[in-house]
Amino acid sequence: MNIGIVGGGQLARMLALAGYALDFHFKVLDPAPDACAGQVANLIQSEYDDEIQLNRLADWADVVTFDFENVPAAAAQILAERVAVYPPAQALAVAQDRLYEKTLFWELGIPTPVFATIDSLEELQGAAIRVELPAILKTRRLGYDGKGQRVLRAPADILPAWQQLGGAPLILEGFVPFEREVSVLAVRGRDGSTQFYPLMENHHREGILRLSQAPYLDRILEHQAWNYANRLLDRLHYVGLLAIEFFVHEGRLIANEMAPRVHNSGHWTIEGAETSQFENHLRAVLGLPLGSPTALGPCAMLNCIGVMPERAAVLAVPGAHYHAYGKAHRPGRKVGHITLRATDQNALRQDLERLLPLVGYPPDEFGAIG
Repeated sequence: MNIGIVGGGQLARMLALAGYALDFHFKVLDPAPDACAGQVANLIQSEYDDEIQLNRLADWADVVTFDFENVPAAAAQILAERVAVYPPAQALAVAQDRLYEKTLFWELGIPTPVFATIDSLEELQGAAIRVELPAILKTRRLGYDGKGQRVLRAPADILPAWQQLGGAPLILEGFVPFEREVSVLAVRGRDGSTQFYPLMENHHREGILRLSQAPYLDRILEHQAWNYANRLLDRLHYVGLLAIEFFVHEGRLIANEMAPRVHNSGHWTIEGAETSQFENHLRAVLGLPLGSPTALGPCAMLNCIGVMPERAAVLAVPGAHYHAYGKAHRPGRKVGHITLRATDQNALRQDLERLLPLVGYPPDEFGAIG
């Protein structure tokens, strides 16, 4: 089976690596000549709106998927006219615009922070009163890992934030004083069958995910997350892997955002689940039976930002697995990750304390871990 992927980053790379064992073949389309997925799959170097190259990919592939959600709508349409494309275009459109996303959550009864659309400084000034500060001003489109947003803590922050972000459609979201951040992965096949991975807890710094741990042992919240994910899967007639990030506040989930693709917080599934998120996404988009998402034990994932740690030191930790993305080292860039699986929570905690300094974090960086 031939699988085309629009986007040639690390997610495309890991999709290809997961698919080769199943005798799948891959081509990725990306404008960067050094796209890291091109090291493990055939690379079509092209802009995302190049109709000739999109048709070339569509003519070769049995199915096309994505490793990021901000695919130009015209590109998705060109592909869909010639080949099966999953996730569906509707899911991409929703995830590309924070207003559409929050509105859909609200329609489905999924709690969100209070929000308001912003198109002028006057609207921002009025919304800041209604929403109440602190609040977060975000661009409606694009923006990831903390980019494209400013925190408003006092009225004096309004004008500078507008000067930095104004000129693009914006959304103002009320600040949620959350106790923790969690995410859930759900996968839906072409036949409507679904599987849900365990809820996981995430730790961010400077807007970038640093550590994920699974399973997060709160069955009430987990079933709540599965229920919300199922509503989205059904409404969007979804096919593939869907990730949803939540804040936990006063014992309930508040939806932050969704990602219609495999997700950074799910990398622990490569060694930590019976079927990884990458394999299950491929199974889903190809119409194959879904695999079990059951965790094989307490697991964690550490992102490597800017530079990879020393390989031998990582592999000396029991249950640790080293994943380099083949990227040039650069400050603030995700260049790889480490997964960790242990027999129990205490062992996971001890092994994480050994790994954290290797990726530049003190052992107490994230408070009580495990």
